[in-house]
Amino acid sequence: MRKSFRAAAAALFLVTALTPAAAPAQFGALRDVAGRLGGELGVGKVLKGKGPITTALPDAKWGDPSRDGFVPREPKRGLAELQRTPNGGFVLQPGYWAMAAQSYCLHAGTHGPGGGEGYLYAPPEGSAKDAVMTIARNSVNHPEIDQHDIQALLWAILARAKFEDLGNNLKTVAARLLTPRQLASLNRSALDILSGPALQNAIGGVPEPLRTIMEAEADLRRMLTTPGTTFAQLERAAVLAGMAPIGPGSLDIPEGRWSQHPDGYWIRYLPRGYSETMIEIWVPQGSPGVGKEFDPATHIAVPGNTSRQRLLQSGRPRRES
Repeated sequence: MRKSFRAAAAALFLVTALTPAAAPAQFGALRDVAGRLGGELGVGKVLKGKGPITTALPDAKWGDPSRDGFVPREPKRGLAELQRTPNGGFVLQPGYWAMAAQSYCLHAGTHGPGGGEGYLYAPPEGSAKDAVMTIARNSVNHPEIDQHDIQALLWAILARAKFEDLGNNLKTVAARLLTPRQLASLNRSALDILSGPALQNAIGGVPEPLRTIMEAEADLRRMLTTPGTTFAQLERAAVLAGMAPIGPGSLDIPEGRWSQHPDGYWIRYLPRGYSETMIEIWVPQGSPGVGKEFDPATHIAVPGNTSRQRLLQSGRPRRES
């Protein structure tokens, strides 16, 4: 039974956490293992499903190296000057626009942003993408909700914590930002089989850096349902300290690289830590981007170094301290 548990747990993590860049040939075999062992352990539905957020570097297809070093000639203006949309987005007009926005970690167990490394645009993908985008969109209309609480809620989704076991404060935040249907769906996909000695048995054969990510998500599941856990404790589990190594499948993306969005505008992300990103957008006169909506909730800033965190963007401006 112990060997079966270890194999199933490893399969669960690898199926949901490996990126196409890391192991494209392994998915079929891992899903077969998941199917054989899932029923035995009662986790078949989770084993066969997608990860909550699967967006990874291969999804960031719109980087534009031809614009490296480019600075628009138009004067930089604040995104807040533009018309807002019900989604918390902005109706784009010609010009050079910028906003220091609140952003969120979407990859627990990895390092925060580092100087000199670039980020590219990619859309949210994964089983929880609708819930994640809903949180980012609805947060704009709830400025009273602290950014830390929103981040903790996102970590709960990524770690597949049981929502019914969250603290009352996070339950209240979730009820404000998500629909009852989304809450029920997230609770059904919750995971509670990997903790304590069982976790150590499960991760025995899992290589780095996947082992570290698996441990971080298990720690978050435990702490998010433990009374008295502070945000600082959650952050220590989710955001690795120290020098970030070059992760598998990384690309050399220089800081400040523009992405050409499919809607016809250029965008780049300049993180200041994981919780704040300077977003810059260039909309040339007469381009297809004029009049299009920039919805930050549909933007994940993906690092060229896969050891660093993917960052969900939002339409909430940075709060001055």
